[in-house]
Amino acid sequence: MKVDLTDKVAIVTGAAGGIGKDTARMLAANGAKVVIGDVKDDEGVKTAEEINRQGYCRYKRLDISDAKAVEKFVDEVVAEYGRIDILINNAGTNTPGSKRKTVDEFSVEEWHRVVNVDLHGTFYCSRAVSRVMVKQKAGRIVNIGSVFGHVPARLQIAFVAAKAGVHNFTKGMALELAPHGINVNAIAPGSIVTEGTRELFYGKDASQGQFAQRMISHIPLGRPGETEDIANAALFLCGEESRYITGHVLLVDGGWTCGYTRDF
Repeated sequence: MKVDLTDKVAIVTGAAGGIGKDTARMLAANGAKVVIGDVKDDEGVKTAEEINRQGYCRYKRLDISDAKAVEKFVDEVVAEYGRIDILINNAGTNTPGSKRKTVDEFSVEEWHRVVNVDLHGTFYCSRAVSRVMVKQKAGRIVNIGSVFGHVPARLQIAFVAAKAGVHNFTKGMALELAPHGINVNAIAPGSIVTEGTRELFYGKDASQGQFAQRMISHIPLGRPGETEDIANAALFLCGEESRYITGHVLLVDGGWTCGYTRDF
């Protein structure tokens, strides 16, 4: 996909790998000056160097759960580039399998850890960047939610709550920022193959393979998505072609949430 983002300044959080990395790569390839923020310094630097071979990309450390760190990061980007045209709120986390419990046993510490990143962090970044965009009278914000913010899953209560919050937060921001020429949308990915999930879907472990097949059986298209599928959606929402879309949560899930795929 080709979208003219020449000289647009973009921030992509959580872009050291996965969806964020491919989104940053796609924005840079279409002319944007991309600043990626992450807490994984080695991977972040490597990603920026890799993307910089085909476009402009720089890495800066960013912990989105730290409100003061977010303010400092945004101030530094504005000081260096003069503006911010695009914000991709991609950074997020979920509860690892070993800590997944029903709500009655879910730990308070794990609840706060997930919500602090997935919901609070999205707010901190949006708050800081929207101030810049309001002055510019223009901007695009894209939040990365989840199908689990649309339909819940078991044993991930903090994640499903935070992502549902991100979806409605997106709509609330869209209402508030539209008069300033700012479009705010979200993307809700389904099962996506990343560095962390590739082994699950395509590994040789029999039990993992059975689990993956059960998951895929609910997807009408019959396969997991790729990070590029989410990056393409983000690219579209950042371009002029989507100028009349705001307050929308775009499900990119292979049809997972549209209903049953089985013969009953």
